[in-house]
Amino acid sequence: MEKEKRSLFQRFLLWREKNIKEKQFILILSFLVGIFTAITALILKMLIHWIQNFLTNNFNTTEANYLYLVYPVVGIFLAGLFVRYVVKDDISHGVTKILYAISRRQGRIKRHNTWSSVIASSITIGFGGSVGAEAPIVLTGSAIGSNLGSVFKMEHRTLMLLVGCGAAGAIAGIFKAPIAGLVFTLEVLMIDLTMTSLLPLLISAVTAATVSYITTGTEAMFKFHLDQAFEMERIPYVIMLGIFCGLVSLYFTRAMNSVEGVFGKLKGPYQKLALGGIMLSILIFLFPPLYGEGYDTIELLLNGTSNADWDTVMNNSFFYGHGNLLLLYLMLIILFKVFASSATNGGGGCGGIFAPSLYLGCIAGFVFAFFSNKFDFSYYLPEKNFALMGMAGVMSGVMHAPLTGVFLIAELTGGYDLFLPLMIVAASSYLTIIVFEPHSIYSMRLAKKGELLTHHKDKAVLTLMKVENVVEKDFVVVHPEMDLGELVKAISASRRNIFPVTDKSGILIGIVTLDDIRNIMFRQELYHRFTVGKLMTAIPARLYDTDSMEQVMRTFDDTKAWNLPVVDEEGHYLGFVSKSKIFNSYRQVLVHFSED
Repeated sequence: MEKEKRSLFQRFLLWREKNIKEKQFILILSFLVGIFTAITALILKMLIHWIQNFLTNNFNTTEANYLYLVYPVVGIFLAGLFVRYVVKDDISHGVTKILYAISRRQGRIKRHNTWSSVIASSITIGFGGSVGAEAPIVLTGSAIGSNLGSVFKMEHRTLMLLVGCGAAGAIAGIFKAPIAGLVFTLEVLMIDLTMTSLLPLLISAVTAATVSYITTGTEAMFKFHLDQAFEMERIPYVIMLGIFCGLVSLYFTRAMNSVEGVFGKLKGPYQKLALGGIMLSILIFLFPPLYGEGYDTIELLLNGTSNADWDTVMNNSFFYGHGNLLLLYLMLIILFKVFASSATNGGGGCGGIFAPSLYLGCIAGFVFAFFSNKFDFSYYLPEKNFALMGMAGVMSGVMHAPLTGVFLIAELTGGYDLFLPLMIVAASSYLTIIVFEPHSIYSMRLAKKGELLTHHKDKAVLTLMKVENVVEKDFVVVHPEMDLGELVKAISASRRNIFPVTDKSGILIGIVTLDDIRNIMFRQELYHRFTVGKLMTAIPARLYDTDSMEQVMRTFDDTKAWNLPVVDEEGHYLGFVSKSKIFNSYRQVLVHFSED
């Protein structure tokens, strides 16, 4: 029966190749990816809300609830067990994984990512983990695109495009934001903007958003009503808000990296769980708005019209009824949110930083306007408008994606009337953080390893190339104790003019070039007088098998050499890399990478 199924599928593949052109089939696949990612996004949202409502439905709003000390620990413990014993693979840092798949794995994402992140993140966030569901669903969508393409035997360039389609569909589906989904894929995932890539990405984003509209209605995710129109006199304050958001983004990025570094040094999962659980549960107990994604707080700050409305953000806590402490309370949340998010992931949970950056931005914008109004630093700044702009600012800064920030916030809230100030805040925030951090929170891990694909064509092509693919191994190896006669025999058996010299254990100690011995190689009376050890010369530079192609090219430029030896970390000889081989490979990859 299995053979029959296999042959049926193979027959379908053959029929498809004959009857449906490649470009048309990619459009069909992008449509399917849009449907599947939107459905998966809806399932994830539904699971999170069901778990959250089940656990917190009976909480008392007028006092602290001690179950906040328990739920988050249980959530990251269960998610950690699921990842360790069921998935048996690291599924954190979802967007970083996609960037890695695009740059180094040629668009291949493991099959379990089509479902594992959905289960782990719904448990984590439903039980109170202070992270977002967006990065897990983006990874899930990209995995759906990658694996759908693999099933139909698509080439790796198409797989990379389908990975982008999955990401675009995921953002469009979960936020009802098709433009933001498209822009995110182009801006954050660095998918090249060509007509060949644009149409499939558009189809996936529009399809996913349409499925979300059909199932959950056409209203924007956050209700926002513009009470006060934007006035040009407020532009200086909008620019100041952008700079403030850029600094908040910098704090968030650096603090998260530092806390992750602390968790990285802990050896066992239970040590991580203990530290993460204690940090997270205490912070959520003191500041209940840190529970889960935090979208209730965003809704409150965007729609509240008076202090009485805004004070409800302190419900379920010791701060209940102390409206005079609202500003301090929100500033402490800005300070501690990064620790809550890092503790969630570091302790074993699964989630992303989309929601935390929106959450932080909303509070940062609100605090900026509220503080200014309270102390009369300027004429009145509408708090809800600045909360909206702050969302775009912090998202732009954290992700290094100003266009994504602008379009996502506009589509999330329907706040198109504030498009100009949104753009100003996003640009100001991005320009502020770029001074301190050249890479986004997603890409900095890969950038350090030289594994990041960018819009810079040369660097992108070099990133796609690997040292192991350009190493040539047809060089005859000689040893220092061999005499000139033995060396001449080796030369006669070789087509090369360079001969690596290694010791008995294979460590590279030098090279002999044909030019160095050309004047004595035919003088037989010298055959037993000279040894390879005397004739060999030093190596201008060594390449390591772990080097990135960018490092390799830099070494070639520094040494002006045309051939350089490759060794492993212990110095064992592996082969040679020639500049001409790199140029040939570069041309092939460039043609393949740039083909429309």
